[in-house]
Amino acid sequence: MAEEMRIVLRNYGKIDPLKIDDYLAQGGYKSLEKARAMNTADLIAEVKKSNLRGRGGAGFNCGMKWSFAAGAQADQKYVICNADEGEPGTYKDRLIMENDPHTLIEGMAICAYAIGATQGYIYLRGEYPFLVSTLNTAINQAKEKGLVKDFDIEVRSGAGAYVCGEETALIESIEGKRGEPRFKPPYPPSEGLWSKPTIVNNVETFANIPVIIEKGADWYASIGNPAYPGTKVFTLTGDINNRTFFEVPTNTTIREIVFQFGGGVPGDKKFKAVQIGGTSGAFIPDALLDTPVAFDSMSAIGATLGSGATFVIDESRDIVDVATRIAGFFEHESCGKCAPCREGTARTAELMEKINEGRGSNKDVALLEKLGTVMSYSCLCGLGQAAPAPVLTTIKHFKADYEAKFV
Repeated sequence: MAEEMRIVLRNYGKIDPLKIDDYLAQGGYKSLEKARAMNTADLIAEVKKSNLRGRGGAGFNCGMKWSFAAGAQADQKYVICNADEGEPGTYKDRLIMENDPHTLIEGMAICAYAIGATQGYIYLRGEYPFLVSTLNTAINQAKEKGLVKDFDIEVRSGAGAYVCGEETALIESIEGKRGEPRFKPPYPPSEGLWSKPTIVNNVETFANIPVIIEKGADWYASIGNPAYPGTKVFTLTGDINNRTFFEVPTNTTIREIVFQFGGGVPGDKKFKAVQIGGTSGAFIPDALLDTPVAFDSMSAIGATLGSGATFVIDESRDIVDVATRIAGFFEHESCGKCAPCREGTARTAELMEKINEGRGSNKDVALLEKLGTVMSYSCLCGLGQAAPAPVLTTIKHFKADYEAKFV
């Protein structure tokens, strides 16, 4: 039986987030002090050795990313926290920032020291205006205590654009431009904000850093799945008894997430599917529930881990209707910069509506599969590349539900 293990949520319910002394009493900022006593190369090597991989979408080795920015020559470098938590059903980053803002600030400050940055930004989801004062209070308290030296952090609010969760679209937004992804390469660690070396990590990733520095890379690497060690925060929504959140090691299975921690589906209904990673996540059937919630394990079944948002549906739900609504969401949220996404999301939404209304056929399903495959390879950014996943996986695992719609 899996057990909860809190690393990023270690201070949840234990401290007053508006009182820095509470954080200090829990050992706060000791890791920053320890990091500053280290050679920057050794510090980055420790993070790399921990094999902490980004807790957003790509799952890239955090220390490796830092090393690229550290090695870049520039008169200015930046650290950005991606707090644009736009995935429906996700609120893990909000939990961290609401209840323990200093752990984010400490993680960002350690990164800044490691790469030689003096300016940081927290790009905050526009729907979280109440967190601006919490974060600014924590930043000012850390400055007043002299804990965040030579590193200024500003909070920048987004405007509700889903695409700004993509790191280069986020960077464009901070620069005051329309939030659209950039062509890569160059990548942000070499040429990011205002064309300077920039590290972009999300809230959950930064929240792991102080604990890794405190307890060491070997300790962290020993937790969970060896290829994707540590823990992951999950948020549960949908047809589930426990609509809650928790943090578990990455060798925990999807079945344990849904039935042990989530308590299964309510009433006498049967489980039908679960979508993990937010709206762009794959729909996973019962047959694949014993998959561990590690990045590579999820990829092997055509799914993603992403934000950890877990959406459960029971047998009473029309999964084609659910996928149709998601297709409409992506049509609305596409920034339109690249044709495969701009046209692909629109055509996908049209085809799904046609099928959902009982006007479709197997030819439409075949076209959806072909269109989705092209989008996954040709779209400019992760939004367009992942947008077909809900449709493609519902077709793969629930083909009979589509055929039941045909006249």
